[in-house]
Amino acid sequence: MRVSWPRSLAGQAIALQVIVITFVVALGSTLAVLDARRDAEESARQQVLGVAIALADAPSTASAIESGQATVGLQPVTEKVRTSTDIAFITIMGPNGIRFTHTDPSEIGKHYLGTIEPALRGETFTEIYTGTLGESVRAVAPVRNADGTIVGLVSAGVTLRTLAERWESQVPTIALVGAVALAVSLVGTLLIRRRLLRQTRGLAPDELRIMYDHHDAILHSVSEGLIVLDHDRVVVVNDEGRRLLGLVEGPVRRNELPEFLQATGSGARDEVRITDDRVLVVNRSQVPGSDSEVITIRDRTELQGALGEIGALKSLTDSLRAQAHEAANKLHTVITMVEMGRADDAVEFATDELAMSQGLVDRLSNAVGEPALVALLLGKSAQAAERGISLTITEDTSIPAATDALPLSPAEIVTVVGNLLDNAMDACDRDDPWVEVTVKFEDRTLVLCVADSGPGMDEETFAQAMQRGYSTKVDGGHHGLGLALVAQVVRRHGGSLTADVTYGSVVTATVSTQ
Repeated sequence: MRVSWPRSLAGQAIALQVIVITFVVALGSTLAVLDARRDAEESARQQVLGVAIALADAPSTASAIESGQATVGLQPVTEKVRTSTDIAFITIMGPNGIRFTHTDPSEIGKHYLGTIEPALRGETFTEIYTGTLGESVRAVAPVRNADGTIVGLVSAGVTLRTLAERWESQVPTIALVGAVALAVSLVGTLLIRRRLLRQTRGLAPDELRIMYDHHDAILHSVSEGLIVLDHDRVVVVNDEGRRLLGLVEGPVRRNELPEFLQATGSGARDEVRITDDRVLVVNRSQVPGSDSEVITIRDRTELQGALGEIGALKSLTDSLRAQAHEAANKLHTVITMVEMGRADDAVEFATDELAMSQGLVDRLSNAVGEPALVALLLGKSAQAAERGISLTITEDTSIPAATDALPLSPAEIVTVVGNLLDNAMDACDRDDPWVEVTVKFEDRTLVLCVADSGPGMDEETFAQAMQRGYSTKVDGGHHGLGLALVAQVVRRHGGSLTADVTYGSVVTATVSTQ
């Protein structure tokens, strides 16, 4: 029957662990048995050596041998000692190797089977030798009389069969311990397998590798910034996220993220955030069943700039549409006046309106050398007129035609002035609505100042508006980015943005050339 290798990572890991654990337990049990055998043999050597030395050193042993009554005097003693010590045999012999005592009385008087030469030289030693009782571990010690002369030898031994019975009796215990260890290990391994299956969702190693490769490729190729947070750790930051947040390569700590990403547990949907040089759209959500958060970031900087320019063009378009409508009304008035025979009054009416409109165009064209700003101011003038707001472009307004000398690009000037004017027209007093704008470039410093008849903002409100696009409209909504975009442009060029309430609510952006 063919046994297939597990498919999942958890199954493969557990199968390998089972093999290793089984091998370790089997090896440990085998070594334990071998160790028990070695210990039994060593214990037997020490036991027979002790018995042989004790009998050899006893004075009665030498006296009995010298008296010629060794068998009669020593056979009962040796048998009693042998029985009490549970060894196989104790043999006392003469220097010639003839036995005086033996476990089997029929062997008395016969020659000892084994080595005696080292003992005859006065040495005590042990050996494994096959004698009349079979293979045994034996010790041989010399017997000396009072003069120190060797008058006999004592040999004591334990058969290997007896030793085997001793250490084999430990095998069931060793086997039981090994089985319990294996069972406990397998139970622990199965618990680990369940945890691995839950964490890896039963995927095979190749599937996990492919998933990781795809995951890594997606992180590097996706056009949105992606950040994964787990408690206080930043687990994942892709390339686009590092670019948008200005993070360097390497591990990222949570306190290195922008302040709006450091707060935990705050979900967001298409939330607009401002950094020093970017407009970001942030989405963040909790991972179900964990404390992790997934944050996506989209760059809206270029889009916001384009929207600003489109807004300026839309304002101009709306202004031209309104002027065309107004011109049509005035044309009908002039035609009717001519039909009534009042040609002089018709000419006077037409030229007065033309002079007023053309005067503003001529003044802006002469004072402001940037066409985009001229278009914006004309459009905002018409928009203000439609809303019943008095918009004044001060006489101090002056921008040179050479825009290369300006610290801001035309698009940035449109962004700053357009947002300040929109805020001012929204915030001005409804009983006496007026807005005043000054745009000038003097002493290498560009000043963009917009005042209105509104109540103005205190320091805290102004700081909040510069951070997140705050609105003071009566409906309480947060409309667009407002001062936050203005503050971003000004900070990027090292300028300043201030607000005060003097003759009205005045907001001033000042940027100097480097």
